[in-house]
Amino acid sequence: MNQSANSPEIIFVGAGPGDPELITVKGLKALQSADVVVYAGSLVSTAHLAELKPGAQTYDSAPLTLDEVLAIMIPAVRAGQSVVRLHTGDPAIYGAIQEQIEVLEQEGIPYRVIPGVTAAFAAAASLRQELTLPEVSQTVILSRREGRTPVPENEKLEKLAAIGGTLCLYLSIGMMAEVVSELLAGGVYTGQTPVAVVSKASWADEQMVEGTLADIAEKVTMAGISRQALIIVGEVLSARQNGVPVKSKLYDAGFTHGYREKK
Repeated sequence: MNQSANSPEIIFVGAGPGDPELITVKGLKALQSADVVVYAGSLVSTAHLAELKPGAQTYDSAPLTLDEVLAIMIPAVRAGQSVVRLHTGDPAIYGAIQEQIEVLEQEGIPYRVIPGVTAAFAAAASLRQELTLPEVSQTVILSRREGRTPVPENEKLEKLAAIGGTLCLYLSIGMMAEVVSELLAGGVYTGQTPVAVVSKASWADEQMVEGTLADIAEKVTMAGISRQALIIVGEVLSARQNGVPVKSKLYDAGFTHGYREKK
């Protein structure tokens, strides 16, 4: 829903994965000008709240229900206030924004979304790892193992694992043994397939554990990682030890494109 720049609205902002400097410039500006901020206190760094203008009201959504969150935001906008709904990472990934947007649409409340850096990309940055490599993987899958939230039958881990590629799993670290078993059942990954687990990517207390499907569950247990972790699986992770098997054509001197002639 489009709205003029000075009209009160609800702005869904991706706070990024944890490091307060990883919020976008646009997201930061929205946060700094907000009258009301509803933030995911269990996941969003409180350092973001230091950016608020004097008098801005804040509400931690961690203990709230959907109705309670909406009961804060909608009256505020109707009273002429600017509202920021501050989500961890990017709001489009496990952000539960669609159910909020549905009500806002029904109520005629203006809103917009500002994207953020999701944990998969923060984890890749911490690992200093590209997730797509020529002739290794050109596919990145963002998914999760089924827990209390059901997963569609055709998206079960065993079926996703049968695709191969680079797999980034959210919200699954507490079921690591089951994750390994289901990934191996796909018939493409093996016990030697490399795996990296990044806990609290970009936070000051970030942890990284690397191994293979054969040993990663034990390593994760030994590291004491049980929540807020991203699991990355795939042969791209071997590149740092074994080198890049095939170089990209993008910077190949013999490859011509619209901005460069063959050399």
